[in-house]
Amino acid sequence: MDIDFPLVLVIAVFVTGIVSLADFLYFSKQRAAASAQLSQNGADEASVELAAKESWVIENSKGFFPVLALVLVLRSFLVEPFQIPSGSMEPGLIKGDFILVNKFSYGFRLPVLGTKVIEMDDPKRGDVMVFIPPHDPRYFIKRVLGLPGDQIKYMNKILYINGEQVDDALIGAYPKGAPKLLVFKETTPEGEAFPIQKYNGVPSRGEGEWIVPEGHYFMLGDNRDNSGDSRFWGFVPDENIVGKAFAVWMHWESWTDIPGFSRNKLID
Repeated sequence: MDIDFPLVLVIAVFVTGIVSLADFLYFSKQRAAASAQLSQNGADEASVELAAKESWVIENSKGFFPVLALVLVLRSFLVEPFQIPSGSMEPGLIKGDFILVNKFSYGFRLPVLGTKVIEMDDPKRGDVMVFIPPHDPRYFIKRVLGLPGDQIKYMNKILYINGEQVDDALIGAYPKGAPKLLVFKETTPEGEAFPIQKYNGVPSRGEGEWIVPEGHYFMLGDNRDNSGDSRFWGFVPDENIVGKAFAVWMHWESWTDIPGFSRNKLID
């Protein structure tokens, strides 16, 4: 069962904030009054200090609230970390890459609800975007290839945008001699270039033609023969956008491995 971390974080901030506020407005005054009364009645110092002492709940709420609130603000509105869970974005991003996601590139959104409160830029073709797909509550990462109103066609492993074939130049074939993996440089009509890969001898998957509705985006994985994307589950609505991926800051494939930083880079 996946944990909805943003919701848990919001609840934790709310609860610790309410407890901290209640202590400021009421409980701290009650403790101070009780402590003062004991002191006037000649009680020993230990009893006076005990009366003034915060409960475990209040003490921890006041300690955690500012930290949790800061994390919520940073994660919701500025930058959020994300781990690449599969090979669908190879060769540029591989399983185990830890990336940073810019949360304000496409507008400021309310945590959990995803409602946009401040408009910024719209996604551009070629952006690597983190989002929630229409069929799954988890975060996905793919590349924006279809903008609202675009006609998209994928046939025989070739991508067409608005009737024009997207240029893809072969830049690598592995292993040498009997290549099974082909790497191409794909260039969008706007001139954005990035590497994609296809498998030699593997039948084309996810063929079809689509018209992207207004307020939606057509997403493709760079690993074209091994990616579950808009070819299979449809378009991504604007309200499901999480942010723009912009950098790899660490690679850590499993808990039994040692984290590495040799793959640190900006994302094309």
